[in-house]
Amino acid sequence: MHGKSDSNLVQPLFILGAPRSFTSLICAMVGQHPDNYGVPELNLFVADSLKEVWEQMVGLRQIQLHGLLRTVAYLYSGEQTLASVDMARRWVMLRLERSTAQVYRELCVRVAPLRVVDKSPIYVARYENLMRIHDVFPCAYYLHLLRHPRTQGESILKVAEGAMAILVNSIDYTTEPPMVDPQIAWCRIQENILKFLKIIPDSNKMRLHGEDILNQPNSYLKQICQWLKISDDNQKIQAMLHPEDSPFACLGPIGAHLGNDINFLRSPRFRYQKIPSSTLDGSLSWRRDGGGFNQTTLELATEMGYQ
Repeated sequence: MHGKSDSNLVQPLFILGAPRSFTSLICAMVGQHPDNYGVPELNLFVADSLKEVWEQMVGLRQIQLHGLLRTVAYLYSGEQTLASVDMARRWVMLRLERSTAQVYRELCVRVAPLRVVDKSPIYVARYENLMRIHDVFPCAYYLHLLRHPRTQGESILKVAEGAMAILVNSIDYTTEPPMVDPQIAWCRIQENILKFLKIIPDSNKMRLHGEDILNQPNSYLKQICQWLKISDDNQKIQAMLHPEDSPFACLGPIGAHLGNDINFLRSPRFRYQKIPSSTLDGSLSWRRDGGGFNQTTLELATEMGYQ
């Protein structure tokens, strides 16, 4: 661990948001600040021990280990190759009896004095996952990243023909037959985040619309830097506008090729383009019955600044 002190670690930044809420791109952008270290999806805080995480990530879920393997490969060998990923697997095997807290701290020590920036979407799926983070890093920072529930839902349904929405049980069972409806998971995730952030001091949390960041990146990236108390000079902002410079902003080797949203990995550049506003009114393209947002969604979205 190069003699770096655990007690003096810079507290990580966790980006909390529903899938397809610009989390991959914005995490990579914030992670490119010279004082930060953006990582792929580590997914460690889904269990108390590394062994439990390893046992959960089987079958189709094996891809949820890719981010951890790529991170370890690069941090300990300086490359992401078949050989270094094989080394990363041995690194994990040697630590199976350790807690996820110990493993996460070790990674933080490895990148110190930089700040780890992590956006693992699996954390917001369950309140318990968020509490694990808080137990380990009581002074961590949290960026609550939002996307309008209409465009987020439309984006989710484009992933593997709606398979992602089905996997997270975003299904309206009140219809016959039941209907896939991504607003259900959007609400559940926002409720988890809001409940958790109630225990976080105001100084350690920030809520932003992803659309605003991408429409006015210089302004909002400066705001994030000021919040984290890191330099916001133009050189640093320019670095943040190039997420493609991250060593993880590409497909990895066989056996660890993901670790992030595949669309981002295939095209990680930030492109200036105006993201149009959306509306909470009217029917939803994915509802066969022509229905719109339910009352819970309307109240949550309105509370968080959407119209």
